[in-house]
Amino acid sequence: MDLGPFSAAALRRGVGGKTEKSGGDCEYRSLVKHTGGCHCGAVRFEVWASADLHVFNCNCSICTKKQNRHFIVPASCFKLLKGADNLTTYTFNTHRAQHTFCKTCGVQSFYTPRSNPDGYGIAPHCLDDGTVKTIITEDFNGKEWEKAVGEHETIRDMSKP
Repeated sequence: MDLGPFSAAALRRGVGGKTEKSGGDCEYRSLVKHTGGCHCGAVRFEVWASADLHVFNCNCSICTKKQNRHFIVPASCFKLLKGADNLTTYTFNTHRAQHTFCKTCGVQSFYTPRSNPDGYGIAPHCLDDGTVKTIITEDFNGKEWEKAVGEHETIRDMSKP
């Protein structure tokens, strides 16, 4: 199965083009390095984001079934540390969203959202303790996705560096 940016080569160079030594320009924008992963530990990642998270609670069909809540970051602020070979991807409908999850435990700790294919949606409940100060949750009407994305003033910008 093609895992796109989660190929073995992408894992070696750092997803989003980041290197082992750098958080890209993310570390210079008052962002915090969070780490996290799936339940079994096979998938691990780091992500640079605010300590005060803006989390979306979407009511589309898949987010409702999975209780998926997520915050969005640019691809350049995300790095898969391990587990590329342990990821699998589910798509449906437009196939733009890439619902990536661990083959072993089934946890989706991050994915590529349809609204932001140039970034990642990160599950805040999959972050390690100690780096999140606050979480503000915003309901998002995914049942009327096109209308909701069109009316939202900032969602598309959240994956821009």
